Amino acid sequence: MNVTELARKLRMHPEELKTRLPELGFDVGMRAIKVDDRIAQKIIQQWPILRRQIEKKRQMEKEEKIAEDVRKVAEAAPPVKIPAVVTVRDFALRLGLPVTRVIQELMKNGILASLNERLDFETASIVAEDLGFRVEREEEESGVALVVEDRIRALVEAEEKDKLVARPPVIVVMGHVDHGKTKLLDFIRKTNVMAGEAGGITQHIGAYQATKNGRLITFVDTPGHEAFTAMRSRGARIADIAILVVAADDGVQPQTKEAVNIIKAAGIPFAVAINKIDKPDADPERVKRELSEVEVIPEEWGGKVSMIPISAKTGAGIDKLLEIILLIADLEKEKIVANPERRAVGTVIESHVDKGEGPVATVLIQAGTLRAGEDLAVGNSLYGRVRAMKDFRGAIVKSALPGTPVRIIGIKVAPSVGDIVEVPENAKELERVRPAKAAGEKMATVERRAAVLETEETKAVATVNLVLRADVLGSLEAVITSLEKFKHPEVAPNVVGKGLGNVTEADVLRAEAAKATVLGFNVLIPQPVANLAAEKGVVIKTFKIIYDLLEEVRAALEALLQPEVIRTTLGKIKILAIFRSEKDAQIVGGLVADGKAVLGGRVRIIRGEAEEGLGEVASLQAGKRDVPEVRAGTECGMKIKTKTAVQVGDVLEIYSEERRERKFVV
Repeated sequence: MNVTELARKLRMHPEELKTRLPELGFDVGMRAIKVDDRIAQKIIQQWPILRRQIEKKRQMEKEEKIAEDVRKVAEAAPPVKIPAVVTVRDFALRLGLPVTRVIQELMKNGILASLNERLDFETASIVAEDLGFRVEREEEESGVALVVEDRIRALVEAEEKDKLVARPPVIVVMGHVDHGKTKLLDFIRKTNVMAGEAGGITQHIGAYQATKNGRLITFVDTPGHEAFTAMRSRGARIADIAILVVAADDGVQPQTKEAVNIIKAAGIPFAVAINKIDKPDADPERVKRELSEVEVIPEEWGGKVSMIPISAKTGAGIDKLLEIILLIADLEKEKIVANPERRAVGTVIESHVDKGEGPVATVLIQAGTLRAGEDLAVGNSLYGRVRAMKDFRGAIVKSALPGTPVRIIGIKVAPSVGDIVEVPENAKELERVRPAKAAGEKMATVERRAAVLETEETKAVATVNLVLRADVLGSLEAVITSLEKFKHPEVAPNVVGKGLGNVTEADVLRAEAAKATVLGFNVLIPQPVANLAAEKGVVIKTFKIIYDLLEEVRAALEALLQPEVIRTTLGKIKILAIFRSEKDAQIVGGLVADGKAVLGGRVRIIRGEAEEGLGEVASLQAGKRDVPEVRAGTECGMKIKTKTAVQVGDVLEIYSEERRERKFVV
């Protein structure tokens, strides 16, 4: 068989086929024109396995090429500055590499780390050097580069003991999507926040307060979808105690395990609320068993974690849960203290630009007392003045004590989630932040993240081009973080544009040029923009639940995947006679040597060991009767639709084909 014919059958370029075959153990030279028919048939029969081996080799070669390119760039680039402690995600951003590439290198060094796992400088420098980078330790400026919990802890430890007083404990509520976190808080606060939430999924971090036994408790509500991993991590860092919510009818889910890892990494005590016990299929004991598998052992089994069955719908068990939380707070009372007399310092837990109020930020005050009219700074930049403060109910307040969440109005620029804000000692010495500069800095991280989706590897496969729009930076970051997980050898998402706020005409024009779809999260489509999109034929879709947006992208990627064709051999027929030949068909007689002949079955015409052509069984007879099938050992007559001339002695291989749609698995 000619090499070109074999390559055509296998759907591969002849030159690549000649290169790959020796690697797979077939003695075919680069100058070969023909391949022995027996070898060719063996290659065709084994092709499904051989194709997977070739794809694996291609992937390895691609990764080696990328690694080599990275080394060349790294050698020419200046040293990468790495702080004393850095998360895996930030580490990848500093190196300019996909997070998956960094995680692979960590695994080679025996380190299993998630996106938000923290690495010390020594570990990060070893991995960076293995990847070909030169590194330097980043000097921390006046403590600002410290992670949130270390920065706040340092402030508390530096205070004089006699000035420290008890503050409300900060409780973070975590768990899997739709397990009832927000409904639990709704019941505790006796106010309806569910009406403003889409599908029960909290879209931004919020903080609320409640009173139990005359004591104030601050709750931080974190979004339940896995896309908000980074935001949830920040929530755990600022909390004193965690409540892990697990649905009694659903058990431990991926986000449940992720929340457990975050809580353990933060080193804070926690209790488990087994929710939805009012449901008929509730099984609290199953939840305890599954939690024990991730090393969360209930007290009654000899562990240290309180597990309280509750119903956020009826309120059953919630009083006991709050009492357990206060008991844990009493055991941790030496840590739950702050100096209310010092200059205020806190952490940003939500930030965005409001249409009516301008830049606003929800800040949890962790030390000192914040008062209206005071200046606010992030690092060495002055962000503005507190024009007004609102508590979680929306009421105006004049001051905020430690442990209190407040919505701040009056700042010039919305800070990033996780920023530490404080009242500066001398505001005049600080540089006033410029909105354009600050916005650029805040978008820089997101830009780098989106760039990860535009690597050479992405360009080499079929892509779904996207223009993304989100209401706040945290949401945009979450969407792009989730899209990073959409890895596949054949298809990939490609972010060609991104931005904050409502969809614009520029987005439509960019999408038209790139043949992209515009996806918006919690944003609107102005009528002029909708009209332009209709004129240009650009599709715009908006979503209020991030899961639905990701499912839309997944469906688009699956549509690009070629269906998997599964071929099943049904039988073999030896041709004994040729009765009549027509233009596109032949009437033949033969013996079913193996399996069965089936009406409508597909046919491979085999002469010797080579495939001569294809066809289809148009009619089938046994003993002059039309039949649907003929079993082995029986002679039959048949009409075959084919353009290939069948000869006596040929073997017809009858087979069926099933086309299966392939699913995109993250």
